[in-house]
Amino acid sequence: MIIAIGNDHIVTDVKIQISNMLKDLGYDVIDEGTYDTHRTHYPIYGKKVAEDVADGRADLGVVLCGTGIGISTAADKNEGIRAALVSDVTSAVYAREQLNANIIGFGGATVGEHLAEDIVKAFLDATYKADDANKAIIDKIDHLAPANPDQKDNPHFFDEEIEKWNEGVYHD
Repeated sequence: MIIAIGNDHIVTDVKIQISNMLKDLGYDVIDEGTYDTHRTHYPIYGKKVAEDVADGRADLGVVLCGTGIGISTAADKNEGIRAALVSDVTSAVYAREQLNANIIGFGGATVGEHLAEDIVKAFLDATYKADDANKAIIDKIDHLAPANPDQKDNPHFFDEEIEKWNEGVYHD
């Protein structure tokens, strides 16, 4: 199984820990970055992981930033993605089993290192349990907003935001 993983600069060390754990467990990992602690703009990495999953380059995805909120939201804004922000194992299993989440997100600065590993393992070990009720919910979720054709596979989608980031408009 191939897992795509992405993060912001605040939790690069946690991402490396999770990536190493996944490799030790026999998973192939697509590391979409960031790769260091230099200040960066997290939506880029949420989008990259989401496109890997949506396009079939990865089976599932893992995203993390300081709280997990921003990068999970960024990942979830992509067609074909159901990203779930969780902070415990029970929620990770529920997201996979009941909502067929294909990306799990969590706060690398708010979840302890061992719990982060347990969350990812539980998510990957869980299997979607399709029934009429959750199929109907997923269908509604998948059709909440139309796809943005300018966004898909566009490496320049964030150019304006990156320019603002570099100018100091955005702050941690």
